[in-house]
Amino acid sequence: MQPTMKAPADLLLLPQWVVPVDPAGTLTDHAVVVQDGRILDVLPADAAQARYAAAQTLTLPGQALIPGLINLHGHAAMTLLRGMADDLPLMSWLNDRIWPAEKQHVSEAFVRDGTLLAAAEMLAGGITTCNDMYFFPRAAAEAFQQAGMRAVLGMIVLEFPSAYASDADDYLSKGLALRDELKDEPLLGFTFAPHAPYTISDASFGRIGTLAEQLGLPIHTHLHETADEIQHSLSQHGVRPLERLARLGLLGPHFIGVHAVHVTDAEIDLLAQHGCHVAHCPSSNLKLASGIAPLARFAAAGVNTGLGTDGAASNNRLDLFAEMRLAALLAKGVSGDAAALPAAAALKMATLDAARALNLDDRIGSIVPGKRADLVAVDLRDLACQPVFDPVSHLVYVAGREHVTHVWVDGILKLHDRRLVDLDPDDLTTRAAYWRGKLTA
Repeated sequence: MQPTMKAPADLLLLPQWVVPVDPAGTLTDHAVVVQDGRILDVLPADAAQARYAAAQTLTLPGQALIPGLINLHGHAAMTLLRGMADDLPLMSWLNDRIWPAEKQHVSEAFVRDGTLLAAAEMLAGGITTCNDMYFFPRAAAEAFQQAGMRAVLGMIVLEFPSAYASDADDYLSKGLALRDELKDEPLLGFTFAPHAPYTISDASFGRIGTLAEQLGLPIHTHLHETADEIQHSLSQHGVRPLERLARLGLLGPHFIGVHAVHVTDAEIDLLAQHGCHVAHCPSSNLKLASGIAPLARFAAAGVNTGLGTDGAASNNRLDLFAEMRLAALLAKGVSGDAAALPAAAALKMATLDAARALNLDDRIGSIVPGKRADLVAVDLRDLACQPVFDPVSHLVYVAGREHVTHVWVDGILKLHDRRLVDLDPDDLTTRAAYWRGKLTA
């Protein structure tokens, strides 16, 4: 009798727990099989070893394998401004410190170096995808490609000039040209990224809405971040920002509103009715004293919500483990319901829910056969993690980014035993020191 031939595979991962996210819960003593950058199979470990001949097998005792985390809102290059303008409210932070520094220093080199630094921090912390919004997106694209990280690049739009573009039409034309050039890159995607209602005219919003519908791209914008923003809109336009965007036809399943701190029940219903998404950034909202978004009410209304870090200039970490824990705790504290946002839901916000907002949930966000192999191994053997009753609970309430040991993007190893594979920390530290010198000169 002829022995059964084993099927080929590139990688066989044998963690103690697989956390697929969808369905919720954990799989114990299961294997994840990777071939050609995608998840080929998820099955019991014994069956996997009998069925597949893998080029590499990696045993991960005491570790949980989770989908790569997805940062639904960030400004990667602003990592070079980390800690430069702390303890200020949003508009003082922007008008008095951040925008003057950007006007003087932001360039392609600044964006490339800052994005590389951010990509290194994110990859080391288990973030495999970033939804980014900043100037010079071509330089950001080059940095994300060098890092081998999945990224969705915002085609930023503002009415006022910068070193990158002169007016709204110039921002759009440059963004669209870049999208046309790079739209076939497998790890890159694009959104329209009008900065905020208080920096964009009705005419520009109207054009963005038309283009987004024609190209099938998301719209990613700051929204209802502060009470002052809402008062400004009432004074200038006679309506609150969300109502203004609704009248302009921008709301829909392609719309991602960032922050959404100051929203009424009627506005939450409006977001739900249009199938909109929210990028929740709890650390940044607290640090800028913007407020606390009503996460439990979003969930009750059915508003899909993912997690973002915002930029390191206002967080000051690009750490989705911290955001998961803080989001869950704030949801409980504000609602008075200890069952609000359980651990599994917080993990889903940082993975599959964020993927859904970016229209990438058919490719990433959960560990199921056919999806791309964006995977993260988290070591729960640390003394501070003992005992482990529920790995999912530990991932949100106990573990931190320091427990991430291995990261794969599209099946390619990016972090090995807590060491970056493709990026040199010493080189990045040197680049950061160079920009610190320029910014403080």
